[in-house]
Amino acid sequence: MTTMTQNAARFREFKMPDVGEGLTEAEILKWYVQPGDTVTDGQVVCEVETAKAAVELPIPYDGVVHSLHFEEGVTVDVGTSIITVDVAPGAEEAPAAEPVAPAVPAAPAASPAPAAPAEEGAPKGRQPVLVGYGVSEASTKRRPRKGAAVPEQAPAEALRAVQTELNGQAPAPARPLAKPPVRKLAKDLGIDLATVVPTGPDGIVTREDVHAAAAPVAEQAPVSRETTPAPAPVVQGDVRETRIPVKGVRKATAQAMTRSAFTAPHVTEFVTVDVTRTMKLVQELKSDKDMAGLRVNPLLLIAKALLVAIKRNPDVNAAWDEANQEIVLKHYVNLGIAAATPRGLIVPNIKDAHDKTLPQLAESLGELVATAREGKTSPAAMSGGTVTITNVGVFGVDTGTPILNPGESAILAVGAIKLQPWVHKGKIKPRQVTTLALSFDHRLVDGELGSKVLADVAAVLEQPKRFITWA
Repeated sequence: MTTMTQNAARFREFKMPDVGEGLTEAEILKWYVQPGDTVTDGQVVCEVETAKAAVELPIPYDGVVHSLHFEEGVTVDVGTSIITVDVAPGAEEAPAAEPVAPAVPAAPAASPAPAAPAEEGAPKGRQPVLVGYGVSEASTKRRPRKGAAVPEQAPAEALRAVQTELNGQAPAPARPLAKPPVRKLAKDLGIDLATVVPTGPDGIVTREDVHAAAAPVAEQAPVSRETTPAPAPVVQGDVRETRIPVKGVRKATAQAMTRSAFTAPHVTEFVTVDVTRTMKLVQELKSDKDMAGLRVNPLLLIAKALLVAIKRNPDVNAAWDEANQEIVLKHYVNLGIAAATPRGLIVPNIKDAHDKTLPQLAESLGELVATAREGKTSPAAMSGGTVTITNVGVFGVDTGTPILNPGESAILAVGAIKLQPWVHKGKIKPRQVTTLALSFDHRLVDGELGSKVLADVAAVLEQPKRFITWA
C-alpha cells in the first residue's frame, strides 16, 4: 500500500450536515475541540446556528483532530468540510532508528483542508448527524482527559510533546472537561473554566462547580447572565451608524416574513374583549392541585380558547398547496408560540396541541419557553406548525397586524391586558380588557370563517365556562 493510499484511509472529513427543513448554511458559533484533541464517536465538537436555531454537532468517528477549517463566526454552506480527523493517529511514526518522530502539522482554525488526500464523507453506513437526529445514547461517549491512559492515542500525544520540546515551548495545559451547556454558563458568568475545581466524575466541571466559582465574583459585582445583545447604533464623533450583518435567525425571519407577506393575501380582524373572568380563573388555577408545579398564566387559557375555536371551525386549520392547487385540511393542531430570544424571533410549536389536557398544555408551554430562552430549540420543534399565537401584550402593546408564519393559515395576536372602564351589566365598571387581532390567509379563510374563529376565542375568554360547554 502506498503512502498516499494510507493517508487517504487515515483522514476523515466531517462536513456541515444537512439538518433538513430547506436549510443551506450554518454559522459556527463555538468550537469545543482544537487540533490535537482526541474525539470519540458521538462527541459534540461544535455548536452552530442555523437559520432556525442553535444546534450541536457530534463527530461520527473516533480519532484525533487534525485541523479545523473555519473560525468561529464564519457561515459555512451545507456539505462543506469543517473539520479533519486523523482516525489512525501514529500510523506514520518514524522507524525505530530515527531519533525524532516526524512533525505533524497543526493547522490553525481557519486553515484549508490538509494536504494529505482525504476520504470524503463519513465511513460507509454512517452519516453525519445532529444531536437528536440519529445518534443513540449508547454511541455517545465522553472524551478522555489529556494525559489519561489511552494506548491508541499515545503516539499522537508523544509527537506533540516532541514538537513542543523542539520548539522550546511548554506543553499546552489540558482543556477543562465540561459539557457544552456548562461551558456556556461559565461564559455567561465570566468564569474561566481553567480556574474551576471540578467535582464531577472523571474530573468533569459541573454547573454547581461553575456557580460555586462565580459566588465570590457575584459578591464584588453583579454579573449579567443574559446573552450579549447586538451592538446598538451610537453617535460618537463622526460615527453615526453601526452596521450589523444579517445572518442566522434574523436573516431567516426576514426572508420568511417577506415571502409570507407577498405570497399569502393577509386579512386582519380585531376584537376588544372583557377578560376579567378569565383572569380570575387564572388565579384559581394557580392554587389547583392538578396544576401544581405548572406555570399558569393568561397565555395558557388564550391558547386553550384558540384550540376550542379551531375545534368549532376546523376549516381554519389548513394550508395552501400552490404546486398542486389544493387546500390541505389539517386534522391536528401544531400550535405555534412566537418567542423573542436573544438570537431573534422563533416560532416553535406544540405538537398535537388539540389532544392535550389543560395540565399537559401548561407543561408543554413551559418546556417550549424554557428551551427557547436557552437557545436550544431544535429545527424539528419549529417545523410543521398550523396556527400561531404571538403575545405582543408582554411588551405593553395593545394590538398589531401579525404576519402569518409561512405555510400556516392564521395567527392570533394578543394585546396587553389592562384595567379599563367597561360597561358591565348596564354600569361602567373597571374591568380587565384586551384586544385580539387575527390575521389569516384569505385564499383559505374567507371573512365569515375568520370572523367566527375570532368571535369564538373572544366568547370563551369572556365566559370561561364555555371551555366546558364548547369543548
